[in-house]
Amino acid sequence: MPDSRLFAPLHLGGLTLPNRIVIAPMCQYSADGEGSATDWHTTHLGSLAQSGAGLLILEASAVVPEGRISPDDLGLWSDANEAALVPVLAAIRRWSPMPVGIQLAHAGRKASTKLPWQGGAQLTPGEPDGWQTVAPSALTYSPTEHPPVALDAAGLARVKDGFVEAARRADRLGIDLIELHGAHGYLLHQFLSPLSNVREDEYGGSLENRMRFPLEVFDAVRAAFPAHKPVGIRVSATDWAPGGWNVEQTIAFAKAIEARGCDYIHVSSAGLTSVQKITAGPGYQVPFARAIKAAVSMPVIAVGMITEPEHAEAIVATGDADAVALARGILFDPRWPWHAAAHLGAKVHAAPQYLRSQPSRFRTLFDS
Repeated sequence: MPDSRLFAPLHLGGLTLPNRIVIAPMCQYSADGEGSATDWHTTHLGSLAQSGAGLLILEASAVVPEGRISPDDLGLWSDANEAALVPVLAAIRRWSPMPVGIQLAHAGRKASTKLPWQGGAQLTPGEPDGWQTVAPSALTYSPTEHPPVALDAAGLARVKDGFVEAARRADRLGIDLIELHGAHGYLLHQFLSPLSNVREDEYGGSLENRMRFPLEVFDAVRAAFPAHKPVGIRVSATDWAPGGWNVEQTIAFAKAIEARGCDYIHVSSAGLTSVQKITAGPGYQVPFARAIKAAVSMPVIAVGMITEPEHAEAIVATGDADAVALARGILFDPRWPWHAAAHLGAKVHAAPQYLRSQPSRFRTLFDS
């Protein structure tokens, strides 16, 4: 069998991944109510760190308290948040060589919600655990919600400073990579989309203006994080709604952020509006990654219903993307990279404690 491209190394800036399988950020809604990690994170992330993937990206971590999606979201705005991640990361690193990144985020108007398994409805400022949300403009995600407050100059500065301070904390924690969350209808995406940004100042109106604040945040984070460590961004390539953000605008944004030193772009879609109409299916977002990859030189990560090893291999081997990200699929099967390597005739890292599990028909599968 020819050498697998999925299991070839990949360079993201100064970081080399052993293969091209990325564990996408997945919110766990299991922090302590003040944004700090709990023993759930040790268990959850420790398991994923034994998967054999090339990169583990921690879930969306709020840079300010009001940037959380829910009251139980992970954060990285305080000394307590930083301290709580120290033992979690130490446990991962003791037993796994896998690079670890973190996604820095602000939920904007989609903040202050109940947990998904409690329905995910908005918590208004008057409800227990609820707070006033902020956004580019005072527009709601859905018609029945309490409106956000449009960010003024001081608010914009507070958000940007939050991203910078979180980046510095990430570096002190030894995090290998930062991903900015510019997708799924959260704050940076809200600035980009004309459906959520109707500002009349320098941050609204034209495409150049709507891109301005996300690019300013990127510049500030890039300056605060060591140059040898990569900074990338996750984007929604389309809002799946008339008059919204689309692939052409995403390409323009990708070119602009690459010119500022972005190390990779992680291509998802949707999440901006409750009226979105998505046509989903296996690899349904890969064409967006392909279009963006044709326009930029930085690595592109594809994500979205990529569940079969042959499909993942084809995406990378044909050049549609440089890597694939797994989210729900790797929650369902935390050893997906092992199984993919076995299927594709490749090798994958396994801890020595697990070497005895290597099936006899795959005698060269594990690389400890």
